[in-house]
Amino acid sequence: MKKNLYLPLTLIAVSILSACGTTSAPQNAALNAAHESYNSARANPEVVSLAALELKEAGDTLTRADAAFSKGQGTDAVNHLAYIANQQAGIAQATASRKTAELAVTNASAKRTEVRLEARTAEADAAKQQVATAKEKAKLQAADLATADEKAKLQAADLATADEKAKLQAADLAAADAQAQRNRALIEQQEQQLKELNAQKTERGLVITLGDVLFNTNKAQLKSGGMHNVQKLADFLNQYPKHNVLVEGHTDSTGSDSYNLELSDRRANAVRTALIDKGVNGNRVATRGYGEAYPVAGNDTVTGRQLNRRVEIILSDNNGNIIQR
Repeated sequence: MKKNLYLPLTLIAVSILSACGTTSAPQNAALNAAHESYNSARANPEVVSLAALELKEAGDTLTRADAAFSKGQGTDAVNHLAYIANQQAGIAQATASRKTAELAVTNASAKRTEVRLEARTAEADAAKQQVATAKEKAKLQAADLATADEKAKLQAADLATADEKAKLQAADLAAADAQAQRNRALIEQQEQQLKELNAQKTERGLVITLGDVLFNTNKAQLKSGGMHNVQKLADFLNQYPKHNVLVEGHTDSTGSDSYNLELSDRRANAVRTALIDKGVNGNRVATRGYGEAYPVAGNDTVTGRQLNRRVEIILSDNNGNIIQR
């Protein structure tokens, strides 16, 4: 029944491949990256069969991005659509991985039922064989007791072999079931860790924000609360080495442009240094200071300025890719 459920998705996937198969790679970095992510996703049979709807969404958005590029609608519009298509392709990959794990669990259950049925059938067949052997032994006992005894020994050996095979099959099934449980536990653990880090989904991917209250005023040193968050992030990165991070520093509009840019850069590098001290490879951590360039609130209130004084940590996809501003 599981295979029948995925048949319509497969038809959708075929439609996607037909619609996007002739698209040429545009001369735009973000659009090129989106094409690469999409092509990688649709080249994966699991994505095509298990995440066809997500893949179609990525293909539709990519088509819109190509159209915007060809019509000269502007770099920002093209990059925005390309970024969305890139993320949708990543979602398709993640969806296929999740459904593959779910299918592994389902298949393990079906395999376990099949092995049990085979074992019961083997037991019934063995019982029938024993009855037939006993009748034959009774007929031949007077004429050839030695032959009957030899046959009994051979039958016992056959039963022992069948029992050993059944044990091996049961062990293989247990191992497959255990692996499926480990995969499911790993997915749940990763989701819980991201929830504890208060990671938020954005157009650039998952973003973790360290607020101004975790730094001393006009300083780049992290307070104990900030170090606690950095420790949790370091634990996550050390556990999942495929992910990279980009640490971005931001300030409010108070002070000169040069001072704000320098302070934001120092705060971003303070987080990078802390992550390296916690065992994260420095090659996986990039930094940028933006000063007051990207506010998230107005700078005309105390609350707004406090929200703008922040460090944002952008988490890469499973391939280590991060969408730049």
